[in-house]
Parts: sequence; structure tokens; C-alpha cells
Amino acid sequence: MTDSSDLMAGVRRMREMNPDSLMDRMGIEVVEATPERLVATMPVAGNTQPYGLLHGGASVVLAETLGSIGAALHAGEGRAVVGLDINATHHRAARSGTVTGTATPLSLGRTLASYEIVVTDEEGHRICTSRITCLIRGTAPGA
Repeated sequence: MTDSSDLMAGVRRMREMNPDSLMDRMGIEVVEATPERLVATMPVAGNTQPYGLLHGGASVVLAETLGSIGAALHAGEGRAVVGLDINATHHRAARSGTVTGTATPLSLGRTLASYEIVVTDEEGHRICTSRITCLIRGTAPGA
């Protein structure tokens, strides 16, 4: 089993690949990465729609970020992952504070990885439930 500090180092390496990524622009911070669970936070401020509510697309960005990182950690170095499918159900609004995304694997195979991501507000209310499936490739797209 891989040490969680090794996994967090892997997350940092992925982030350093593109220092001006959407992850950075949205303020997403990965706080936990283990084979069974990934957790990240994102501020509501700066990620809202015109009515001042957390934008549904921002929740999906948080979910895709966690699922893609999880799939990449599962795939291992030298392999790349690309998203095949993502869906989301928005349950309630968030107006302020920070939301937390928690990703758990549904299926981890040789060529596909699927995760469920639950986004909650600071009170623990479920904001969004998402599911992502990623394709695991031998090389990066275009390489």
C-alpha cells in the first residue's frame, strides 16, 4: 500500500504540471489523498452564479478534480487519465463559506476508474452528488 504522504506528493506534482490551472483559479485545495478517499475544499466566494449561490458548474469542477486525481493516483506514474463521463445532482444551495468534496471509488480497474463525489457545506449538508468515470491510458493524450 502506498503511504498517504507519497500520494499527497503525487497530488503536488500533478498541480505543478500546470500552475495556472482551473483548480488554482477556483481555490481548490486537496487536504487528504488515500487509496480509499480524497478530500478537497473550495471557497464559495468567487465561484457563484448571478444570484450569489455556488455555481453548479463549480461543484462539478470540484468533483471532476477529485475524481481525476483519484484515477491518476490509481493509474500510477507514466499513465494518464481522461474523463469519459461526469454527472451531478444538485441538492441545495450554498451562499458562503467553504464546501468540501469527498471522493470514494466505485470501481478501480486497469482501464477505467469511477468515483462518487459528495459535496457538502460547512454544516455537513449535501450540496451535490456527482459520479465520474475516467479512462486510464498508457500515455498522455497527444503524446
